[in-house]
Amino acid sequence: MEIVWYGLSCFRLSERGLATVVTDPYDHRVVGYAPLKLKADIVTISHEAPGHANAAAVKGFRHVLRGPGEYEIGGVFITGVQTNGQGKRDPNEPRNTLYVFDYNGIAVAHLGDLRRVPSQTEIEALGNVQIALVPVGGSSLSVAKAAEVVSLLEPGIVIPMHYHTPGCNLKLAPLSKFLKEMGIGEIEAVDSLKVSATSIPEETRVVALKIQSS
Repeated sequence: MEIVWYGLSCFRLSERGLATVVTDPYDHRVVGYAPLKLKADIVTISHEAPGHANAAAVKGFRHVLRGPGEYEIGGVFITGVQTNGQGKRDPNEPRNTLYVFDYNGIAVAHLGDLRRVPSQTEIEALGNVQIALVPVGGSSLSVAKAAEVVSLLEPGIVIPMHYHTPGCNLKLAPLSKFLKEMGIGEIEAVDSLKVSATSIPEETRVVALKIQSS
């Protein structure tokens, strides 16, 4: 399968013969990047904010997922889990849906606007996550907590998202802060991630993606 990043929390997940997913498409007028011009079968929205919920920027989709549940669409199994905005901990906490996408046995977790470290029970409910797309810009989840989430999930690959890059109008921390927290030096970004079930490393590896124009 292939994972391509378009900035913030917006990715395209695809594999030949299966449905294509676009996550958290943004409103470029708010974010500052160029307008999105993407096509997909499925759009997922982690939470209702301009940087994450502009489904109109995606063409051709047949399904928009905006909350928790279990779905099977076009050969892709999707589990949505609500992580924020429930219980009495903080009644004003905005809602967030974390999605796990299963592409022929490769489980990719998109953490959306995660605001707190999930409990062990919540982590176990996600199953075995091979690839985690983790917000590391510190706007809602500190870099220390982002690193803690990674240690709990134990994915083979971590792809950082939702951090500051040139052209972004939002106040976010740079990727370097998260890498330092993880004890990693500077890494070279790649255009996209192409993986198979047999190519997932056993030890967690951080992969930075370049923002692609759509």
